[in-house]
Amino acid sequence: MPGSKVGNSQRIKGPTTNRVRRHQGEGPVPEGIYTPTAVTPALPPAPSRPPRSLGDLSTMPAEEIVQLTADHFSNSEALKWKQRSAMRPFLHHLAAFPGATWQERWEASGHDEGRPVSDAAGDNKYLHNQLNRATGYAFALRLVRPTLLGFRCNRFFHYSPWFRGVAQDPWLEEFCERADQLPMSQARRGRAKFDVCCALTVFGIDLKDLTPEALLHYSVESRKHDLTGGNGCFGAALSWPILHEMGQFPSSTPRSLRGAVTRGQIPVDEAVDRHNVRNREVRDLLVEYIHRRSAGLDYSTLRQLTNLLVSVFWKQIEKINPDQGDLRLSEETFTAWKEWLMVLPDGKPRLDVDGPMMAVRALYLDLHTWSAAEPERWAKWVAPCPILDSDLRWFQVRRRRLQERMANRTRDRQPLLPILSQHVTDTWHRLRSLLDAALKVENGEEFTAEGVTWLRVSTKDQRHNRPPVRAVNRTTGELVHISRDENYAFWQWAIIETLRLAGVRAEELTELTHLSVRQYQRPNGEVVALLVISPSKSDRERVVPMAAELFHVIAQIIRRHRHEHGAVPVCVRYDPHEKTWSEPLPYLFQNFHGGTQRGMSTTTLWRAIRRACEALTRTHPQFEGVKFAPHDFRRLFATELVNNGLPIHIGAALLGHLDIRTTRGYVAVFNEDVISNYQQFLARRRAERPMEEYRAPTSEEWSDFQEHFDKRRIELGSCGRPYGTPCAHEHAPLTERSRENAQFSGRIESSSTTVSGCDERCSPTRLGGPGGSPVGSAGGDRRPVRALPADRSRRSGRRGGRRLLSGVAGRGESPVNGSFLRDGSVAVVAVPAGRGRFLEPGDPSRGQGLQLLDPRDRQTQEGQGPGPASGTGRRCSEPGDREAVDRIRIHSGHRRTQ
Repeated sequence: MPGSKVGNSQRIKGPTTNRVRRHQGEGPVPEGIYTPTAVTPALPPAPSRPPRSLGDLSTMPAEEIVQLTADHFSNSEALKWKQRSAMRPFLHHLAAFPGATWQERWEASGHDEGRPVSDAAGDNKYLHNQLNRATGYAFALRLVRPTLLGFRCNRFFHYSPWFRGVAQDPWLEEFCERADQLPMSQARRGRAKFDVCCALTVFGIDLKDLTPEALLHYSVESRKHDLTGGNGCFGAALSWPILHEMGQFPSSTPRSLRGAVTRGQIPVDEAVDRHNVRNREVRDLLVEYIHRRSAGLDYSTLRQLTNLLVSVFWKQIEKINPDQGDLRLSEETFTAWKEWLMVLPDGKPRLDVDGPMMAVRALYLDLHTWSAAEPERWAKWVAPCPILDSDLRWFQVRRRRLQERMANRTRDRQPLLPILSQHVTDTWHRLRSLLDAALKVENGEEFTAEGVTWLRVSTKDQRHNRPPVRAVNRTTGELVHISRDENYAFWQWAIIETLRLAGVRAEELTELTHLSVRQYQRPNGEVVALLVISPSKSDRERVVPMAAELFHVIAQIIRRHRHEHGAVPVCVRYDPHEKTWSEPLPYLFQNFHGGTQRGMSTTTLWRAIRRACEALTRTHPQFEGVKFAPHDFRRLFATELVNNGLPIHIGAALLGHLDIRTTRGYVAVFNEDVISNYQQFLARRRAERPMEEYRAPTSEEWSDFQEHFDKRRIELGSCGRPYGTPCAHEHAPLTERSRENAQFSGRIESSSTTVSGCDERCSPTRLGGPGGSPVGSAGGDRRPVRALPADRSRRSGRRGGRRLLSGVAGRGESPVNGSFLRDGSVAVVAVPAGRGRFLEPGDPSRGQGLQLLDPRDRQTQEGQGPGPASGTGRRCSEPGDREAVDRIRIHSGHRRTQ
């Protein structure tokens, strides 16, 4: 597997003939991340009769070996000189080293350490090529047996035919025939044959003596020495399944090389020891406790419990207090651990705080319970539980926050789901039509698809069993791998549509098989297609009736398998959670990997969904940074089911929820019940109104309605009454108006500053109209207008850092700034203190103090007659106060509606 390392074994030293010294391995291969459990790497046993198809060559003279090489590797007398001219310098080079046999001279030369033989040629390129070719001849003739590193440091382009020609092994020929039938390129098929020939050469055995342990040893060592192309893969990955199908390996052997190198489940004690707990007694306690809990837990849950108790809890306790020897924690130690728990190692806040706390709390409470039944075993570890009820009091709050985050995630993705579904559908249909058009022409011919001209081009390797289809866009010059892209687009479409239409979990999707498709005939004769979901999270099997869209997707998957393989292939699937391999089954979602068909993993599902979203970001910016998870489709499916009228208990059965509250949490994103009932209420209320009220409004009515919001205003804001209803503020006292002004003061269009307090209380004199009558309603309303005390005026008039002064003008026409206010206007009249005239909006003398003034006082200022009695207008601020008002707006009043 990429990125992992296996072992630090020494160079391979395998068996040789009875005349060549046999090398024993210098220790076993150390364990690593991928430590094989089903098969253990090991050298093959020494063969009872070493392979000698051309006889014993270990002590044969050099000239005889030269002639044998020429006779065997060339059928033309005119070309035998090439083999002779290559073998003579090679044998001359080995003869310079001590030894009684050619194998001993080879080992003394040091080429097994990774130094190519061709290095002896120096700068002579011709001799360089000759020595390299002769080395391959010597290995194929089994003149010498190199180590793996000594073999692979030399480059051979035709070693497999050389070796097969010398070995004349029918079993090896059958292997090569099966390798040639693999649906892949000639280069990869040749690599499978080369790996087996190389392993047989290094081990000095025939194919019938090749064991799974020996081939795994070759694979591990090839990966260790980076001999697999630099991608971190194991060697002989394609050869393993062929040998398994041939019966070369026992039936109990894994069907693929990955099955042999996968670590699998590890025991509890090994899982605990990975964390290097210093206190051995606590380590033994945790091992025994987790082992007892393992009886009722699956492997993934058990592994999570081990991580919480050992890594998250006790390892941190040892870092905080290295001398801690038991479970009785001090207040300081536990407080420090809780502070550490709140923050992740990367500095982000930990969202799941309750998981570790609940696991630790369960440990203490279980020890309390078990000590009553087995005190000799558990009593010495009993200690007060440091996690109190108060530490978990926010559990439900955090659960609600989690539910809110999931609801927001679903709300964000609901409008994007149709776009994603349409994108994958259109992409597959476009590539499928392009592939169909390309298959109708030969290489080098042009074809047209969707108005675009394409040129079909050949591949680099036409010996491919299934040659890929490629084409060049004649307009843009783009080379498109049509067959590869169409295959990926199909499975991307199948994955997303199945998740969207079935609402299954990601693991349940990968476990769907051809056997999951069933049918049910109802009493009326109707046949219903069913999809049987295997037990997964809830360990309950369930049956989902398939809609027409879902049935179409499943039918397309089965049709594709039958078109490529004749039937749905039987393969195995690896469960990454339980670390086990399944039984061979006809899985619907499978792909070709490592030379064999294998069920898709959940990682493949995540990758397909992510790439679809990334492709959409170029045309839909709303997909930027959005990540769809397989479970998002499940939540959206549940929301659509219940919000469209399906009873929630039926939805729970389709989703496989044992608790209906879980389903309710899925569909609480959009409270469709509240929305639908309110809409029904509005429809009933509208239905009860007379039909004549639904007539089209006249132009005058519509104009009056639009002007309502400008004409119907109070002093410092808009009146909140419905259109066409009486105004409640028309004759309100000054105190009430001051409260309203305080509420609407934020809407005043001025940049006024603070006005500090009045030096005396405002006079209770009423503000009158032009005739001097008290302010009141038209037709004789004589209710007095009470003046607001200065302290209350400042308190109720403050809004947003301003103090506002209000007054009520009389009903009728009052001259203010050369104009008249009609229909009971409301006015704020401001004059500079002690100056005896009105303050115009642009007057430079503003800001020198304010005083409330009856509009009739303007006649006195302009010399038109006697003004009101002294005391009618009162100063409201000291001359030294800050700037008072920049601009005073006069709002029109409200007409009484009869």
